[in-house]
Amino acid sequence: MDEIILEVRAVCMQFGGLHAVENVSFVQRRGEILGLIGPNGAGKTTLFNVISGVYRPTSGSVLFKGRDTTGFPPHRMAELGLGRTFQIVRPFPDLTVIENVMVPLHLARYRNILASFTSWNTKTIRSEALRLLEETGIADLAELRAGLLPLGNQRKLELARALALQPALLLLDETFSGLRHEEIDIIANLVRKVREKGISILLIEHNMKVAMGLSDRVVVLDHGRLLAEGDPESVRRNPAVIEAYLGKGSMSYAS
Repeated sequence: MDEIILEVRAVCMQFGGLHAVENVSFVQRRGEILGLIGPNGAGKTTLFNVISGVYRPTSGSVLFKGRDTTGFPPHRMAELGLGRTFQIVRPFPDLTVIENVMVPLHLARYRNILASFTSWNTKTIRSEALRLLEETGIADLAELRAGLLPLGNQRKLELARALALQPALLLLDETFSGLRHEEIDIIANLVRKVREKGISILLIEHNMKVAMGLSDRVVVLDHGRLLAEGDPESVRRNPAVIEAYLGKGSMSYAS
């Protein structure tokens, strides 16, 4: 797990006079679950958007699998092996669950205008989509309209769609938000199984217990700056981290 899959170098992201991310640097090793935590407004999702290509940083650079991908658009990052889920889940509501997974399985076809007109509802694609639904525990819901799923199953579907991209690195943006305790345990086990497949995971999570329980290492942001970095136990005991959370009262620091 010594090989570096992601490197963030002195990244700054400015919106007018607002410094959303300021001079943040860290690395993630291949096969690692890295937690990105911090109080509300710390710059976590903005940094996710820089890494995944939604934003081009004001300054600094991002290297993915040893390649400078600074400013690459999201579809290019997906082609290179970066998958992502979002805090607000937005499946295609009128498509079935299995059709939602079949769409990203066609990523290679979208680069070719002629290939994009070929049939996407093939036996091979459908079989692969069903396999991903089985992995995430919702194969029995394959023919249900995605818009009818409760939040917990929508989170599983979002994970299946991200895995359809065959990512080397998976970015999870508050995947556990709004879930009941038993649902959190199920999704946490799914995340561990994803890592066992050799996929590196970078996650944003407001639930400190979940973040600390899943992560090999943790990076803490506060007001857009790197506040702390290290193993979960050392970060948990860091006085600056405790002050950032308890002082602002923006989220529970329960262990």
